[in-house]
Amino acid sequence: MTIPPSRDTVLCISLAGRPGTFGVRFHNHLYRQLGLDYYYKAMTTQDLPAAVAGIRALGIRGCGVSMPYKEACMALVDEIDPSAAAIESVNTLVNEGGYLKAYNTDYLAVRQLLQRHQIDPSTAFALRGSGGMAKAVASALRDAGFAEGIIVARNEQAGRQLADVCGYRWLPQLGDLCPPMLVNVTPIGMAGGPEAEELAFSPDAIAAAQQVFDVVAMPARTPLIRHAEALGKPVITGLEVIALQALEQFVLYTGVRPTDAQVAAAVEYARQA
Repeated sequence: MTIPPSRDTVLCISLAGRPGTFGVRFHNHLYRQLGLDYYYKAMTTQDLPAAVAGIRALGIRGCGVSMPYKEACMALVDEIDPSAAAIESVNTLVNEGGYLKAYNTDYLAVRQLLQRHQIDPSTAFALRGSGGMAKAVASALRDAGFAEGIIVARNEQAGRQLADVCGYRWLPQLGDLCPPMLVNVTPIGMAGGPEAEELAFSPDAIAAAQQVFDVVAMPARTPLIRHAEALGKPVITGLEVIALQALEQFVLYTGVRPTDAQVAAAVEYARQA
């Protein structure tokens, strides 16, 4: 049973263009498991500077930041952790008495997943996307030793910039190329979006791939993941990313690191929405 928030309850929020339920259920479930007087709520905004000022002024402890706010938040905080500064993208704000520090736990999550799935850094890849999350993923690949990559982005300026920063090539389209690893970091396949039923890569590219990675978390099994699984391809899902990055956010907000069993229970609960 959920205990109603009191005047002493610590509030954490998230800001997203299309708020989801995973973070709300994940964080609140762990608060209940651990007996913490915290409460988490998902929000959106048309006025990001005012929203961030509200976090500071109202004493909101932490804020998860999702598309399309990851880069715009950079200019609105007091300090930027190296995890966010290196890639110029934010996904977490922590409020210490009105002093806002920004982090990027997406980057940390992707680094962990590349190690967990034991993907050989010599594997060439194509990454589709050029926004804040794409920066986190491309930077994690670069820092993990992946030297041969293509950034596929229709936005030439953003795509070229990301490719240049990470030492990769830029292409507006993948065309007939079929690299061993495909990474989707766009909203294609996201539930409720205009491209919810579309594949982020062509069937031929998926068929030729040795590894498929989709950062979209809702649904966990996107059209890209379902197609790859049907062909017997190893996959990394967005659910794995969102669970790991949410865990690191939880630790930043509360100072408490749950056990693996507690995290697994929270992930399972969050998926039931």
